[in-house]
Amino acid sequence: MSEQDPRVGLTVTHRRYVPYSHAHYAGNLVDGAYALGLFGDVATEVCIRTDGDEGLFASYSDVQFRAPMKAGDVLEVVATVIRVGTRSRTIDFAARVVCRGRPDRGESAAEVLAEPVVAVTATGTVVVPPAA
Repeated sequence: MSEQDPRVGLTVTHRRYVPYSHAHYAGNLVDGAYALGLFGDVATEVCIRTDGDEGLFASYSDVQFRAPMKAGDVLEVVATVIRVGTRSRTIDFAARVVCRGRPDRGESAAEVLAEPVVAVTATGTVVVPPAA
């Protein structure tokens, strides 16, 4: 069923600057839960686009913290629908660092990374109300 569903493959992308007020650890590191909150935001847009409802996040089946996120980063958060059930949607997520602050070059120095750094990946399930 889901392989034929036109919603499979839908991709939604958000970008977010990570403010210094979100630094949680030494070295201006941001906790991994920050990415999970962003995954929830992008999943909400996926549900709106696929089903006309904000939906509810039900679970994660896999979360991988692959690289640090830091205050001053610009994160690109991508959600792609990989399966559509009757009321559930399985979504692959990735949070990539696309810009990074460079305090070694000045207080407000930053750069666009030549290659994005994959910081967090996950697979999650959302549920939506039954079709009317």
